[in-house]
Amino acid sequence: MGRQRRSFSPEFKYDAASLVLDQGYSMAEAGRAVDVHKNTLRKWVQQLESERGGSTPKFKA
Repeated sequence: MGRQRRSFSPEFKYDAASLVLDQGYSMAEAGRAVDVHKNTLRKWVQQLESERGGSTPKFKA
């Protein structure tokens, strides 16, 4: 069987992205800390940066 896809709450995504943007973690460090691949985390960081810049929120439940 294939691997089951994990889902994350908007709060989890925000907190994970905040590690990079607000607490100075590298993408790799933050990814290891929350057990998420760095490419997934990079997407969340980009979304949070866009939202903070005035874009409509895109985090999905």
